Amino acid sequence: MENTSWKARLWGMVLLFALSITVVEAQVKTQVIAHRGYWKTEGSAQNSLASIRKAAEAGVYGSEFDVHLTADGKLVVFHDDEVNGLKIQDSNFSDLSAVSLANGEKIPTLEQYLDEAKKWKDIELIFELKSHATPEREDEAVRRSVEMIEQQGLASRTTYIAFSLHAAEAFHRCAPDAEVYYLNGDLTPEELKSRGLSGLDYHFKAIQEHPDWVKEAHELGLKVNVWTVNDRAVMQEMKNLGVDYLTTDLPEEALEVIAE
Repeated sequence: MENTSWKARLWGMVLLFALSITVVEAQVKTQVIAHRGYWKTEGSAQNSLASIRKAAEAGVYGSEFDVHLTADGKLVVFHDDEVNGLKIQDSNFSDLSAVSLANGEKIPTLEQYLDEAKKWKDIELIFELKSHATPEREDEAVRRSVEMIEQQGLASRTTYIAFSLHAAEAFHRCAPDAEVYYLNGDLTPEELKSRGLSGLDYHFKAIQEHPDWVKEAHELGLKVNVWTVNDRAVMQEMKNLGVDYLTTDLPEEALEVIAE
């Protein structure tokens, strides 16, 4: 009788341990983010309206996009600092509006991009503010961006990211309930935690150099995103490390790797 009871307790402990492992694995399942939207597909282009639609149709967690404040105070969605000889942040929108993207669309304003995003309710918005010339310009861009996101009713679906630590901390002040991640790769999880940020969003090589940062971040209650992962072997490596998010130009391939 005692032997049976001992065996029952042992099996109970084994089952409990297996259940705890399953719960941990579920908690760290890697989600896929389309880098600059899903643009490496027919009819799309980086940061285009089509790119968020294609990302949503692919079934990814989120779509990342880049935002600048123009000289005349217009928030626009575009990655590079300049186009056709025009510096985005030193130009008026009337000049930029003549530029065509690779799929024939025009450079969208943030308002136009968000109007498109509202049609696709199951995708998260990963809002990258590009670095600006002065802290004052970044403060203005942050304030106006947060105001527009809130006016559009998209605050609960928007995560903010930035290479500028000043901009990241400004987002945290202006939108204290939002998730805000830092991109530059030079701060430890503990340093990010002390600044009130939600986690790190680093190039995958930074994580390869500091794989312990994933575990450290999770122990601190932070999350980990890696960019821009286009190699299947690296996708698998990051998945095995337990990163929360994987940003890629190849979202459908990444979804396959995560599902394996």
